[in-house]
Amino acid sequence: MTVDRDLQALLRLMAWLSPAFPVGSFAYSGGLERAVHDGLVHDSKSLKSWIATLIQQGSGWNDAVLLAEAHQAGDDALRLADVAELGEALAGSKERHAETMLLGEAFLSAAGAWPHQIFSLLPAKTVYPVAVGAVARAHAIPVEKTLAAFLHAFVSQLLSAGIRLGVTGQKDGVAILAELEDIIAKVAMAAAQSDLDDLGAATVQADIASLRHETQGTRLFRS
Repeated sequence: MTVDRDLQALLRLMAWLSPAFPVGSFAYSGGLERAVHDGLVHDSKSLKSWIATLIQQGSGWNDAVLLAEAHQAGDDALRLADVAELGEALAGSKERHAETMLLGEAFLSAAGAWPHQIFSLLPAKTVYPVAVGAVARAHAIPVEKTLAAFLHAFVSQLLSAGIRLGVTGQKDGVAILAELEDIIAKVAMAAAQSDLDDLGAATVQADIASLRHETQGTRLFRS
């Protein structure tokens, strides 16, 4: 029996972007821990607003654009190298840089269980969204579906961090995820039509929180 390609794509996305996939995403909060420490995020409402802003106007949006560019690049090694370099340059703090580079490296290592020549075309050190976009394209997974799954995983990780930081509970966290569903879908559709000219962020507080986290004493997360 031949496996349906759409079903196969779904299964791979579920595997690659599952919290159980061994990339270590649970160790990072993207500056959220500092935002909680500074009182910028203090309840479910402010957590939802923080996450929504990131995926529409911050690091989540830029990562989505980088993913789409990598997906469009296909097997063009030079173009992939260029977008990987750009993605690394866009990291606004030491911890943000370490996060995206280490996640990308871990993703490529684990995704190697699905062999493909794309792994020989990507730089040895590749930012996370570029790694996901390139591998998804190599396995013929549509960019819009990849983006939706990627953004959903991004939101889920921040919600998990918020729960561990005591900002919200599990039930309210699930409610936030449901409430952000339309935004995730709209951002995925917009990013699927984007190009590198659409890169840009307006989340100064989040960038500062990421920088300030570097000097925070007691902490749960690496970023």
